[in-house]
Amino acid sequence: MIFPPAVRPGDTVAVIAPSSPFEAVLAFRGMAFLRGRYKVVFDRGMFTRCGYLAGNDARRAEELERALVAPEVRAIVAVRGGYGASRFVHEVDWARVAADPKWFVGFSDITAIHLELARVGVASIHAPHVTSLGRGDACTRDGFVRALETPLSVTRFAGLRSIATGAACGPIVGGNLTLIHAAAAAGRLALPAGAILFIEDVTERPYRIDRMLTTLMVGNHLKRIAGVVAGDFTSCDPGPDGVTVADVLADRLTPLRVPVLSGLPAGHGTRNVPIVLGATAKIDSSGLELATAP
Repeated sequence: MIFPPAVRPGDTVAVIAPSSPFEAVLAFRGMAFLRGRYKVVFDRGMFTRCGYLAGNDARRAEELERALVAPEVRAIVAVRGGYGASRFVHEVDWARVAADPKWFVGFSDITAIHLELARVGVASIHAPHVTSLGRGDACTRDGFVRALETPLSVTRFAGLRSIATGAACGPIVGGNLTLIHAAAAAGRLALPAGAILFIEDVTERPYRIDRMLTTLMVGNHLKRIAGVVAGDFTSCDPGPDGVTVADVLADRLTPLRVPVLSGLPAGHGTRNVPIVLGATAKIDSSGLELATAP
């Protein structure tokens, strides 16, 4: 796994909108925070609205391509998720990123980009968007800065809930379950052997979580993973049947015979702790440790 260099104060950070439109006020607030520490560059075209997209595919793809090849840019941060990145990211030459690696930061729909980077062995950061920084508190902002500037530090998450006992060690990959499921359907999912799969989601009924996990299992996408860590499943409330996401995770993941933890404060919840995807994750019944030293 290739880990980009840590971002330093004064480095250039590119803000892009590869997915859905966003609240301009929150974007400017988030960028104002970033400008207090980094040089921030963005194209005003990102404020374009085209239905549920932040401009057409050509605009968003060109914006991404420019940020990827700009030698001065040391990190790329998505302004928001939503939907749309998967419409064009499969056409990007991600292999060239390995020659000049830079951090890509975001979550939710940005999982489509995280998965493409994982395919070519480049680490990325599952963390709040620029608009999240615009509404975020000091804890959110400090965590974001630490992830960019000390990505190789060791992080420990204790007190997670054990769904299936055991211990495992491997690179942590994944993100939003809906996007992981979509990548599998598109033939773009390539989970490394021995990986620890991180999943989270928002506004999905438990039966839909069941459907996505079942599809991934039937398609043999989970047969080589070494463990699972579940983050927040926000507003994924039970239907009239009363089945919860916790019930589904236990029912679907236990047959994999790998350790499974839940309760990682990452995803669409109030707290979205940064996760360096590609880091070496060690999990056991007491929690999760991320050690990102290459």
